[in-house]
Amino acid sequence: MSEVVEAKGPMVPPSFPPKSPPPQKKPVEPPRPQPATKPKSLTGSPARLVVTSRRARVLAFRADQWAAKKAAGQAALAIAEWNYPLLDEHDFLKTVHGLVHTAVAAGGKRVSVHLADQDSKILVMVLNHQTDDQKDAGPVPADVVVLRTVDACGTHTDHDGHAWWALLDAAPRPKKRLA
Repeated sequence: MSEVVEAKGPMVPPSFPPKSPPPQKKPVEPPRPQPATKPKSLTGSPARLVVTSRRARVLAFRADQWAAKKAAGQAALAIAEWNYPLLDEHDFLKTVHGLVHTAVAAGGKRVSVHLADQDSKILVMVLNHQTDDQKDAGPVPADVVVLRTVDACGTHTDHDGHAWWALLDAAPRPKKRLA
């Protein structure tokens, strides 16, 4: 009878590679980047301005002494595309110029002019994007408040900075003549 004797020596690796697991069917997605700050809930900070279902234009300028004149000219060109033949151009230009001049005087490095229209009304809103000094925005200039086609105007301050706005009637009714 032959007896089998196992040798107890050093372990030697096998001469073939070990079996690897099968590849995944779908590659793993890298994690999506998270925003620096998550938007607050409806009960938190005030909602951001969102313009839907109407024409809108945003114009941005460096806050310097020429910003008001440049803004008024570019805003007039933007509104001309919207075809408001009865719009009082003088009132519109004076409104944009006055609001931008006030925003530049309040501080900040840039100014943006937001234009929107609906039902023959044109909204002009100017932001100075200065969030360092969150004191109350100054009043709307008196020469804008008294314009014939300005229906409403105001100011507010929030996380975007200070804002001045005016709502103009793009189809004003003619004045009644006194007999």
